[in-house]
Amino acid sequence: MSADSKAGKRSKTPKYAFADTLPEQEAQLAENAMMARFAESRKSLASDPHRPLYHFVSPESALNDPNGLCFWQGRWHLFYQGYPPEDAGRVHWGHAVSDDLIHWRDLPYAIHPELEESCYSGSALVEDERVIAMYHGTKLGNMIAVSSDPLLLNWEKLGDGAVIPLAKSDDEPLPYTVFDPCIWRKGAAYYALSGGWLPNGPANKPIRANFLFRSSDLENWEYLHPFIEDDHYTVVNDDGACPYFWPIGDRKHIFLMYSHMTGGQYLLGDYDRARDKFVVTDGGLFNFGPSTPSGLHAPSAAPDGAGGVIVIFNMNQGIPTRGWNQIMTLPRRLTLDADDRLLIEPAGDIESLRIDHQQLSAMTLPANEEIVLDAVRGDAMELSLEIDPAEAPLVELNVLRSPEREEYTRIAFFKHRGNRYRQRLSKTLAMNASSAAMAALPQRYESLISIDTSYSSTLPEALSRAPETAPVFLEDDEPLRLRVFIDRSVVEVFANGKQCVAVRVYPARDDSLGVSLRAQGSAAQLISLDAWQLRSVWD
Repeated sequence: MSADSKAGKRSKTPKYAFADTLPEQEAQLAENAMMARFAESRKSLASDPHRPLYHFVSPESALNDPNGLCFWQGRWHLFYQGYPPEDAGRVHWGHAVSDDLIHWRDLPYAIHPELEESCYSGSALVEDERVIAMYHGTKLGNMIAVSSDPLLLNWEKLGDGAVIPLAKSDDEPLPYTVFDPCIWRKGAAYYALSGGWLPNGPANKPIRANFLFRSSDLENWEYLHPFIEDDHYTVVNDDGACPYFWPIGDRKHIFLMYSHMTGGQYLLGDYDRARDKFVVTDGGLFNFGPSTPSGLHAPSAAPDGAGGVIVIFNMNQGIPTRGWNQIMTLPRRLTLDADDRLLIEPAGDIESLRIDHQQLSAMTLPANEEIVLDAVRGDAMELSLEIDPAEAPLVELNVLRSPEREEYTRIAFFKHRGNRYRQRLSKTLAMNASSAAMAALPQRYESLISIDTSYSSTLPEALSRAPETAPVFLEDDEPLRLRVFIDRSVVEVFANGKQCVAVRVYPARDDSLGVSLRAQGSAAQLISLDAWQLRSVWD
């Protein structure tokens, strides 16, 4: 392709060359026109009552998938699909940096489209001397860019286009799809997954597939085979978009992805390095309802260096918003318990945002009586509760509640009302257990944690959705422990470090700030409740 042809495809969004030392970069950013533009845009959008204060939101325009989350030279870097207004919808990699995963600072757009139409989703691999980004360049294929400066401001693309190209229209069909990639290294070789599907499900319906490639130099890739074995957790019509594959704990690996049908998911299993296969042993969901409207979307994930994995998701909007749309969740830290079950906790220094602490004493929650907590109010706050449900089949926490309940968001806990709990049997027992032995196993049931937004908004344009309801297993004597994060138009609920549910909400009333508790059917006991207002990270 000629230089003139290349120039005609390049992004219209300003692209800057930065120095190679941190002090010089900081001095350049202080005078950078894009930084001034972002600051002005944030200021102009701040008055929107539904724009979050402490969840990441793009500084201008829309955002979509998070990409390439990584830790480089003491800082976390978040990339995302950004839509600069001067470039007619062409996706760039937006960029933000953080010391603590909570306070984010905008940086200029990182990767600009050139030969590709847009820079879609991908991941990042941190090496000693550089960071490698692998992403999908639409109309071309999967591409590589590298950066090594302190703030990852300068990116250089490898090769003369896609390193894993799309098939040409006159070629034979490929045995794989070229789609969202992720990348890792094993020994001297690089490995990459390409997201997608295979048409070999029931009645030739598509099923999730992720295709493995290998390279010694990042530019020349050989296709190996589909990567995942024994996956009984994804369903017919799922695909494998936005994949991330990382070690977790001492023994296992985790595969995170987004299905355009059923949303965010994970698979746990064993990495068979000799065969270059991932053998699935467990799996689960991050979405418990549709991604749209107002639901969780795609992940971006990276190891935390201590055996866990940090993951962040984008969330879809539920009403049209002017000048912006989606947001990022709080970062979550994924770990495994002693039985290799997934644990989920909020990550980052969220405690640094706390002000105006309120603490309530223990109290009985009478059966069938709503208790309004007059001292606890807000639309940007954290609640930490411990409740003994006792014999109550349902305990609910209402937030963003107006005084007469015209609007409220209901967080409900249904004790032992979920599916029968899956017993984890040893391989010997599983192979030899008779039906009588299986029947003799104790009857244990999951509980359910749910966010119901049916009455969250009186706005006619607020799109309704069914309650987001997820399983969470509690031992018989284990109290319910909730950490609830409310931030204008998002509610995230972490339950006992074992589950998380999140939705977008859009209260219309200025007085939809209240909090209440209720036990249904039988009394429950509030053991403790702490509440904090949370400051904006953009002040």
